[in-house]
Amino acid sequence: MEGRAGSDAAELTLPGVAEADEVLAAPQWEARAESHRRRADEFLTPHLRRRHAGEPHPVWDFLFTYYSLRPRQLRQWHPGFGVVLADDEAAEYLGRTGYGPHPLGVSVHPDYLRSRIETVRFVARLMRATAARAPRMNCFGLHEWAMVYRTPQLRHDHVPLRLGSAGTDAVVESTPLRCSHFDAFRFFTDAAVPRNDRQLTREQQIDTEQPGCIHAAMDIYKWAYKLGPLVPSELVMDALELAADARAVDMCASPYDLRRYGFEPIAIETPAGRAEYVRAQQRIAERAAPLRVTLANRCELLLTGLDG
Repeated sequence: MEGRAGSDAAELTLPGVAEADEVLAAPQWEARAESHRRRADEFLTPHLRRRHAGEPHPVWDFLFTYYSLRPRQLRQWHPGFGVVLADDEAAEYLGRTGYGPHPLGVSVHPDYLRSRIETVRFVARLMRATAARAPRMNCFGLHEWAMVYRTPQLRHDHVPLRLGSAGTDAVVESTPLRCSHFDAFRFFTDAAVPRNDRQLTREQQIDTEQPGCIHAAMDIYKWAYKLGPLVPSELVMDALELAADARAVDMCASPYDLRRYGFEPIAIETPAGRAEYVRAQQRIAERAAPLRVTLANRCELLLTGLDG
């Protein structure tokens, strides 16, 4: 989603670390914090209800298991580095990681930025490198198929394969694997690994990530929340909502039969299904592009703020 308050890095200029770009009075920042909590709660409520009932979900649980941000952490609003929360009410932030006193109130402390600076640099490089490449739209979501290729052990053992094991293996064997995302490739079965058009490594991630990748779009959320209070929570929520939509596409194109969960398959084993996947992939990539640039800009402003 676009246009959320606080997620447009172009309007922010960070000065030296001893100062702040913006001071928010309590009515201002409390309104933003409450708006964020409502938005987070709307997203979280179905997950928390299922968790309380002990009902696993093969699509949505991923957003809370593979990604490590806990619901209570997601609900906490952060204004981002360079913003001071004024008035007595801001004292509650003094007990939170990364915050410290400021002459005008409370803000994320420069020492915390210094402690996270290598992560900031990495995220900036990864976002810029990914954005600079032409998108590849010819993988057809086969990474999920490669994760169950020639193995009796399914990642979602309570969900059947739509084509069965033999049919799934036949699709992998008839279509080239062109995965560019290491964190998908590392879950390939041993039999699938040599079938990929390249052998990916963690060390090469910055050199191989590309903006057409569904998982690269999802991971904007991961990189945003890993920067914690240094970036505004509105940006984290923007990225999470995109990740959820990307996850839906990812699993519709997977080999699993998820119709009883309300997900109609994208039959990538057919020409029509591959065309449908590419259209969905393009829509996700178009939404991811401005978020990726915004996160990169935030990182570069953080680096500038530290140097200043």
